[in-house]
Amino acid sequence: MRRREVAYGIMMGTCLTLFVLAWAVVRRYSGEAAFAMSMAALVIPPVAVIVANWNIDRTDRADDSDRTDHLDRRG
Repeated sequence: MRRREVAYGIMMGTCLTLFVLAWAVVRRYSGEAAFAMSMAALVIPPVAVIVANWNIDRTDRADDSDRTDHLDRRG
């Protein structure tokens, strides 16, 4: 879990850095490059969420199915 949190933080930090650099610095030299950096930054958040949630419920499903099996057997 900790590895996913670190990866998410790094990716979101990169996203924020790209936006700030694109419009505070790069825009003065090349508007097209700033726009390209912004488009790259727009892709990062969905990917970061996927990475952060990758296989997060695999063990939860096994635990939940065991609980429902026990409840069905009792009643």
